[in-house]
Amino acid sequence: MTDSPALLFSTEDIELLARTADALSSYLGKPVLVELVDASETGFEWAIFAIPLDINEDDSDIPVVQIGGGQSRLLGSQGGVQVNENETYSCRFMWAIQRTDLDPVKYIKINHEGEENAWGETLQEILPFDLSADPLADSDDDPIEDVTFIQPPSNQRH
Repeated sequence: MTDSPALLFSTEDIELLARTADALSSYLGKPVLVELVDASETGFEWAIFAIPLDINEDDSDIPVVQIGGGQSRLLGSQGGVQVNENETYSCRFMWAIQRTDLDPVKYIKINHEGEENAWGETLQEILPFDLSADPLADSDDDPIEDVTFIQPPSNQRH
């Protein structure tokens, strides 16, 4: 790692990543976990989005990651899963988002095959939902109408 400062997600980024995990959990009807991986080894933070595997799920043909553990930083409400802080979970890897300094790009999305497939100056450009507006800001509006679906999450291998 170089001596340059680490590339970190802002507080607003972290809140948006957590809200995205919660929205995906609701949309998919499955818990979506997002773990923030620190920048100590790579120089940049990244967030992994994953779905815990069912006990009898065949994981031989899907990308699997370990989420959780004693030092992990899980975001969002974990889709209703009671997460034990010292336990790791085998999960189906959905995608990851990494911080970068490739001006003007600040965020890169890595798909389930490990390939860069989206990038942008803002997280909203690469996330599947536009959750940038506060749905509770105007109590006269329906909060569900304030969530804009941008692209369907892909669970299929290409």
